[in-house]
Amino acid sequence: MIDLRAWWTEIDAAAKRLEGRVLQTGLRHADDLSAKLGVPVFLKLENRQWTGSFKLRGATNATALLSEAERARGLVTASSGNHGRALAHAARALGARCTVFLSPQVPQYKRDALAALGAEVRIAGRSQDEAEDEARAASNAEGRVFVPPFDDRGVIAGQGTIGDEILARLPEAELVVVPLSGGGLAAGVAAALKQRRPGIRVIGVSMERGAAMHASLAAGHPVEIEELPTLADALAGGIGRSNRYTFEMVRALLDDAVLVSEEEIAEGIRAAALLGEVLEGGGAVGLAALIAGKLLLSGPTVALLSGGNIDPALHRKIIAPKAPA
Repeated sequence: MIDLRAWWTEIDAAAKRLEGRVLQTGLRHADDLSAKLGVPVFLKLENRQWTGSFKLRGATNATALLSEAERARGLVTASSGNHGRALAHAARALGARCTVFLSPQVPQYKRDALAALGAEVRIAGRSQDEAEDEARAASNAEGRVFVPPFDDRGVIAGQGTIGDEILARLPEAELVVVPLSGGGLAAGVAAALKQRRPGIRVIGVSMERGAAMHASLAAGHPVEIEELPTLADALAGGIGRSNRYTFEMVRALLDDAVLVSEEEIAEGIRAAALLGEVLEGGGAVGLAALIAGKLLLSGPTVALLSGGNIDPALHRKIIAPKAPA
């Protein structure tokens, strides 16, 4: 049983804690998409967050909850890129050291962005799960504080502030579509939304290639799956062998979880570009699911655009006009 009242208390406290530390992103009405789908569609623009993704909320809230002594020990985490960037940003604001463990699958441009923020980058293991194992081992060996990328109450509450903002601007929302990976975003947003609007629907969207949470939901327990190359690299990685919070929250609070193909993700990126929004693959999966007609729509709908940290060369390639057949 998920105690939504307790989660709401933590999310509300996180919202106050994050004032001035993160951007309250806009909610944009998508005129053409609304006309095409027959319902009002709005885009929650977390791709415009200061570090380019929603992850800044959770990382900032989690580090704000640490004591001065804990911050002085330094921070360490594992990431597919965006959480690491967010934690590096939060650590720099606190004057704390930050080390980020990445799997070899994390693109070079995301590694470079971490280094630019002053983080120490370590490539470890063969997968995100193995990178996290190495990060936890380093935390124990070096006495640093491990800040989880998703399965942590402070992180989840920070991400949940997005749901609070959505309802503040669109209280009549009937469906919110959320990218689904480790579950910190989906769990936090769903907890905020369901506490205030129990009837609202929340649907998670993952890529077809290597969706660990989707596979875990189907199995009824956390499972490990092979990480595969995907445009939605920010959604890669497992949900943790000893998942404490997000699996049960996602299972209890999400109304459905769907998958999108690589071409559908690319179409989501292209559609966003036509609106002047730059999205990475993981940030485009909700939009992709809407465009592909994979969701039942009945009223005002919000697609959460979770991140825009995409390699500029890859983005240009995806949105380039196709040659005539």
